[in-house]
Amino acid sequence: MAVLPIKTVPDPILRQKAKRVKVIDKSVRKLISDMQETLQIATGVGLAANQVGQTIRIIVLNVPGADCKVVINPEVTRRIGSRVVNEGCLSIPGYIGEIKRSELVRIKGQNARGQE
Repeated sequence: MAVLPIKTVPDPILRQKAKRVKVIDKSVRKLISDMQETLQIATGVGLAANQVGQTIRIIVLNVPGADCKVVINPEVTRRIGSRVVNEGCLSIPGYIGEIKRSELVRIKGQNARGQE
């Protein structure tokens, strides 16, 4: 495992559309492992692959009370409610701002073994 450098604004990769992961191979699993370690060290809540320089659809999430979650090719399937929260971003160090978020979100995707 390795801690990856986190891209910060205004790096253009942060604005690029990520591509679907077609094959979950050894290189994808290594990236996931490195992203998980990077997120732990950065003490963030979530990290997307483009934040570490890869334009593929992978996110890792620190979910309170659970192990770090991995979602490959994530899609939001349902949103419930609305709230305003103070939130920061690992790609904009030091910035915290108010943002409107759903109270509950359901997503679908695959884990590192390719299971939905």
